Amino acid sequence: MTEAGNNVAMPRLNEAAPSFTAKTTHGMLSLSDYKGKWLILFSHPADFTPVCTTEFMGFAKAGGDFKALNCELLGLSIDGVHAHIAWARSIKDNFGVEINFPIIADLNMAVARSYGMVQPGASDTSAVRATFVIDPDGVLRAMLYYPMSNGRSVAEILRLVKALQTTDNNVCATPENWQPGDEVIVPPPATTMAAEARKSEGFNYTDWYFSKRKL
Repeated sequence: MTEAGNNVAMPRLNEAAPSFTAKTTHGMLSLSDYKGKWLILFSHPADFTPVCTTEFMGFAKAGGDFKALNCELLGLSIDGVHAHIAWARSIKDNFGVEINFPIIADLNMAVARSYGMVQPGASDTSAVRATFVIDPDGVLRAMLYYPMSNGRSVAEILRLVKALQTTDNNVCATPENWQPGDEVIVPPPATTMAAEARKSEGFNYTDWYFSKRKL
């Protein structure tokens, strides 16, 4: 779909994520290479910039936590592969953090435009801080956009993957700032009879539409 007045393509939740094949710091990669795994695809405005450097270090440090969830990381900016390599080496030399996930070199902005990473209100030549959570079937499950000036929270993205996996594996939803081990929300009843019966079903009951339970 295209928003009126500009050429920003916007993917949609619970539909197939836009496919791509792109040059990366780990060679050519396609979305299909991640089939069977969760994927965090995230863009940053430019290499050798301070806010982006903190974000990349944050993702790298949490890499093991993402892998434990069967989730891979894939970065992107509108820079060349040699700039990506040089920047990753600079981060390792200056901060002691190794960037061990691939980074897409999207010089022609093909991937960025297909995911709506280029926002004319922010920049016509750089990708904003966009994050896409893609499930093992290649379906886009979540999108987060941040402005150029403010770094995103890697901990929140990790929490979101855990929450999505929990709701996929259990008939439930998760409340604000849910953490593993917290109670989950029981889906509200769909009939008046079920609403009447809800109080006696053994859940942590507040009202007919609001009950929680332990997993």
